[in-house]
Amino acid sequence: MTGNGKVVVITGAGTGIGRATAVAFARRNARLVLCGRRRPPLEEAARECEAAGGTVLVIETDVSDPVAVKALFEATKKRFDRLDVLFNNAGIGARRSALEDVPFKDWSSVVATNLTGAFLCTQEAIKMMKSQDPRGGRIINNGSVSAFVPRPYSSPYTITKHAMTGLTKATALEGRKYDIACGQVDVGNALTDLSAQIAAGVVQANGSVAAEPMMDVQHVADAVVSMAELPLDTNILSMTLMATNMPYVGRG
Repeated sequence: MTGNGKVVVITGAGTGIGRATAVAFARRNARLVLCGRRRPPLEEAARECEAAGGTVLVIETDVSDPVAVKALFEATKKRFDRLDVLFNNAGIGARRSALEDVPFKDWSSVVATNLTGAFLCTQEAIKMMKSQDPRGGRIINNGSVSAFVPRPYSSPYTITKHAMTGLTKATALEGRKYDIACGQVDVGNALTDLSAQIAAGVVQANGSVAAEPMMDVQHVADAVVSMAELPLDTNILSMTLMATNMPYVGRG
């Protein structure tokens, strides 16, 4: 199937990277399922996607709830009868805290959304993709450069993003016999409402506080779409997309 008309499920689609990616797919006439916990931003994103040429289904979903996730994919099948792309984008952080002081509640909520949510959505996507005709599809995970290098005082987020890399590799391995490709985009400093604090100033590894260079979130959206438009016999397993001058490569 070509880029036009793909059925795409995007988690965390109401804001930030998820919303920008949804609009980028909509410009290619995608049939979109936008999910997230808050309906108002999802509906705003849906209007923007429809104006760009997409067909949209909005489903309020808590990805950490297996019942809700199952209902999400059942609704996708009922409306569009197939699934071509899942973008596991939903993610949250916790209050900045030394590892030994992280409240259990914060740890649990980050793991539930960032890791368990992606795992549950991947399970349901594989079930659909391996049984549909034509068979197969693509799963793209939002990893973050935190899948490789931590920021200070962000251990729950860092740990879940490292685990996302394991999910990507396990899915790529087990999915290939069903023509299911899985890859990961690791993003560094894309400017969104949630990341604006990084541009204002954030704690560095040496304890200082410094503003960091940012990049346009549209570049992330375009990269995800380019991954999705590859034929299923070709896969980008891992892509690092970052603001060129951010303090990521190097020591300190």
